[in-house]
Amino acid sequence: MTEAAVRAALARVIDPEIRRPITELDMVGDVQVDGARASVTIKLTIVGCPAADRIERDVREAVATAGIDELDLTITVMTPEERRALTERLQGGRTRTMPFTRESLTRVIAVTSGKGGVGKSTVTANLAVALAARGLSVGLVDADVFGFSIPAILGIPDAKPTRVGEMILPPVAQGVKVISIGMFVEGQAAVSWRGPMLHRTIQQFLTDVYFGDLDVLLLDLPPGTGDVAISVGQLLPHAEVLVVTTPQAAAAEVAERSGIAARQTGQQVIGIVENMAGLVQPDGSILELFGSGGGDELSRRLAVPVLARIPLSVPLRAGGDEGRPVVLSTPTDAAASAISHLAEQLARRGRGLAGRSLGVSPA
Repeated sequence: MTEAAVRAALARVIDPEIRRPITELDMVGDVQVDGARASVTIKLTIVGCPAADRIERDVREAVATAGIDELDLTITVMTPEERRALTERLQGGRTRTMPFTRESLTRVIAVTSGKGGVGKSTVTANLAVALAARGLSVGLVDADVFGFSIPAILGIPDAKPTRVGEMILPPVAQGVKVISIGMFVEGQAAVSWRGPMLHRTIQQFLTDVYFGDLDVLLLDLPPGTGDVAISVGQLLPHAEVLVVTTPQAAAAEVAERSGIAARQTGQQVIGIVENMAGLVQPDGSILELFGSGGGDELSRRLAVPVLARIPLSVPLRAGGDEGRPVVLSTPTDAAASAISHLAEQLARRGRGLAGRSLGVSPA
C-alpha cells in the first residue's frame, strides 16, 4: 500500500460542515505507510470542532477501504495561519464581502407576507427541503429576527453554527444549510433591536456565513414592510419574491403591500402562494375556513400567477411542531404535494448566465 493510495481514500472524506473533501481543505497532514500499517495526521479547523467524531470515524473507514489494517490516527488543530489561509481560499480571497451579487449564479428567493400567522415560515422551510431533495444545493436565511422559527421547524432547535476565524459555518438540516438569529440567543430570550442592528445582522448573515456554492438561497422574511424587508431590498435588489397569503380577503389586501414594497427596491415578484386554502372533509368536500379567492385577487392585483395552493393539513402543522418537514415525513399529504409541486416549478429555472454581466469588455 502507498501513501498516494491512502491520500486518495482520504479525498473521499467530506467535512460535514464545509461540505468539501478534507484533502482540499488542507486538513490532512503527515501520512506515512508501511505495508498494511499507516499513520495519519488530521488537522481540525478549530478546537472543539463539533464534527470531530464524525470526521475521525469517516477517516478510519476510508483508510480501511484502502487496505490499511492498522491506523495510528493523530488529531490536531490548524494553526491560526492555516485557518486564515483556509477562510481566504473558501471566500475566494475576499473577506467580508457579500457573495450573492447580481452576477452570482445563485438564485435568491425571498419569501414574504403582509401579516403574520399565514404559515410563511412553514412554507419556506418545507420548500427549502423539497428543493434540496431534488438535488439542489440550498441555503436558508431565517431573516425573521423577532419571530425566528426555522430551526425548530427543521428539527434543529438547539443547533449552533461553528466559527472559523470570522467565517461562520451554518448547521445543515435535511440537506439545507441554515442560519438564524435563534442560533445565537439563549433559550427564549427576546430579540429587541432597532433598525441599524437588524441591518447589520442580515448583512452579516449574507457576508460572514459560508454557504458555499448554492443553487438557491431562500430568505424567510418577517411579515410586513419594515426594517428587515428594506435591508434585504438594499442588499439583494435582484432577488425574486414569493408572496404568501391565505384565501382571506383581508390577508390578501395586506400581502399586496409587501409585494409592492419589494418592487420598489427593484426585486421581482414571481408568484403567489395561497396557504390554508381549505380543509378536505371525509366526504371529499372542502371546508373553506379562511374563505376563498384571496390568492386569485392578489394574483390579479400584482399581475403574477398563483404558483401553489396549499390546503390546511394536520401533518403539515404537526411536522412543524415536531421538526419533521411534511414533504419528507408524509410526502403523500395534500399539502406536501402542493409544496413539492411548487419546488418543481422553481427548480425548472436553473442557474445560468443569461442577463448577467460577465465582467469583461471588448478589446
